[in-house]
Amino acid sequence: MRVLVACEYSGRVRNAFRKLGHDAWSCDMLPSDDDSPYHITGDVSGVLNSGWDLMVAHPPCTYLSNSGVCHLHKDASRWPKLFDAADFFVAMIDAPIKRIAVENPIMHKYARRLTATGKATQIVQPWMFGHTEQKATGLWLKGLLPLYETKNVKEEMWKLPARERQRLHYLPPSPDRWKIRSTTFQGLADAMAMQWGGKNA
Repeated sequence: MRVLVACEYSGRVRNAFRKLGHDAWSCDMLPSDDDSPYHITGDVSGVLNSGWDLMVAHPPCTYLSNSGVCHLHKDASRWPKLFDAADFFVAMIDAPIKRIAVENPIMHKYARRLTATGKATQIVQPWMFGHTEQKATGLWLKGLLPLYETKNVKEEMWKLPARERQRLHYLPPSPDRWKIRSTTFQGLADAMAMQWGGKNA
């Protein structure tokens, strides 16, 4: 199966699919973190019509995420960026690919109106896939079934201090903070590959 992982530079989801024998490629404006030959550096819009069977897309969430909605009323320059981000999100959903998963945090009300895609098909958490952490992530699905949990560690997670179970929220400022926060958890990447690209998918 030909798999496109849009807006990914870490290679984590791409590699999870490749381990199962799929012809998986990542694409991002940034070069791949792992210098993989299976990464396309550039605008993903230019490769959407290249005969993919499945796409997992991670469009930028800075201006769509509910956590950043308060900044819209403090900085007017963010509104045009919100419009562009919403248009790009819709382009991912409407791509000419049979099976699509678009991943993003929970959206604020303006983003939901602009994208007109409604609520996410499914909300997943890292603790559903073996990570003792919290980070609600929405999946908008087309032609795919919702993911099922592979290793629920919620009980163990709640025994941890907030700074551990919400590690990404408490990350100190750094040049790489945004990259760390946006990288897909390995357990979730593996679940995507096994459930959407496995023999019984």
